[in-house]
Formats: sequence, C-alpha cells, structure tokens
Amino acid sequence: MADTVLYEVSDGLATITINRPEAMNAMNAEAKVALRDALQAAGADTGVRAVLLTATGRAFCVGQDLKEHISLLVSDRESGTRHTMSTVRDHYNPIVRAITEMPKPVVAGVNGVAAGAGMGFALAADYRVVADTAKFTTSFAGVALTADSGVSWTLPRLIGPSRAADLLLFPRSITAQEAFDLGIVNRLVPADDLAAEAAAVARALADGPTLAYAAIKESLAYGAGHTLGETLEKEDELQTRAGASDDHAIAVQAFIAKEKPKYVGR
Repeated sequence: MADTVLYEVSDGLATITINRPEAMNAMNAEAKVALRDALQAAGADTGVRAVLLTATGRAFCVGQDLKEHISLLVSDRESGTRHTMSTVRDHYNPIVRAITEMPKPVVAGVNGVAAGAGMGFALAADYRVVADTAKFTTSFAGVALTADSGVSWTLPRLIGPSRAADLLLFPRSITAQEAFDLGIVNRLVPADDLAAEAAAVARALADGPTLAYAAIKESLAYGAGHTLGETLEKEDELQTRAGASDDHAIAVQAFIAKEKPKYVGR
C-alpha cells in the first residue's frame, strides 16, 4: 500500500490508517486508490476477521482534497471534459461498498474531524469509537455539491430523515457529544484513550464469531429495505447458516462447560 494509507494485519485484525496528517487526511488521488485497495484486500483476506479504520494526526478525514479538486476542475474546463467527478464512481463508491459489504465487522476509530467523504467513511462502519474532541460535518452543500460516500443512505438510517436533511441542507460542525446524542457515535471516549479503546473494540470483534457478525451485518442492511415478512425469511436463512458454523458449536460447548469460547471464525 502507499504511504498515504498504512495497512497492517495482526492476528486476524487489519488496521487501516489514513496517513496524510499534513493535509488533515484529505483524500487525493493516491490516498483514494490506496484506501480502496486496502479495504478490498481486507475484505478478501479470509485471515482477517475484523477491520479498524483510523487515521494519524488531528483529523480523521476531511474528505476530498480541494486543492487537487480545483486543479482537476480547471483541467476539465480547459479540455471540455468531465473527468473530475468520476472519483465518486471510481473511488468513493467502492470504498463505502467495501466497508459495508465485507463479511466482517469494521470499526471506525474517529480521532478528529470527519467531514464530507470522511464522515461518509465513518458512517459506513459498523461501529464508531470517537474521541470527545472530534467533530463531524457533512460539508457537501457548503461547496455546492450533493451527498456522496453513502451519506444519503447511512445518515438517515442513523438519525432519521428529518435530522439528516437538516445536516445536509445546512452543513455545520457538530461536536462529538452532539453526534453521540444524535446516535452517530457508538462509544465516546477521551481523546487520549481513543487509540487504545478503538483497538480494544476491534480486537474483541476479531476474536469473536466472524460468520455471526457477517450475518448480523447482512440482516441489518436487508431489514432496512424490506418488509417484516421478507426480513423474517432472511433471518431464517442466515440463522440456518450461522447454526451450521464451527463457532456456534464452539459456543454451545463452551456454555455447557462454563468456559469462555475460543472462536475460530468459521
């Protein structure tokens, strides 16, 4: 992976770190490709059982690198092309799909400001551990753009359509505490504890029943867009699959023996 995104796997946990602190982890072309590729690699690696997505410096990710974006817009206008906005299709969409669709949990360790696409990446994660000094902003309308990076799908599911519309139509910076109160944040921690707490949450998930977690992700996504009857059928399908897993057998045996289960992730 490129230096703009660091990738490390240790005992089933993949840690992906956005690493452009000098630019508040803004997404330039290199970083977008590196983040997309790292997430896809983690999703495809059967040895990876959970992912921690975090960042270096004082920001999580402020979204698109506007300096690069402006340069590309000028180039498009001079050449009469419209290549600049293809980054949504080529980069942001695959990044968000890699997070939401991979069959293993993704934890976002939000160490600082998450804006625009950066907020989208955090919202796409299954669990958000957030420093109490962090801030969130949709920012899109502030530069005359609409939502991308899945925000129009994830945000209303977390806080409701009315509040989502408010934050998108009138973008502003909200504190970590307000984000927690709205339901965006799962766990709010002191800034000094963010790295350790996010790693601990991700490690607990990496040591857990991976197939069950994958089924939970799938059922939550399915239930959000289907009827109760359809969702009950999906739950039956997924529960049948989970019940046949080695991890379920391990859990039952451990329960009978009054021991802590040691899952194998299959």
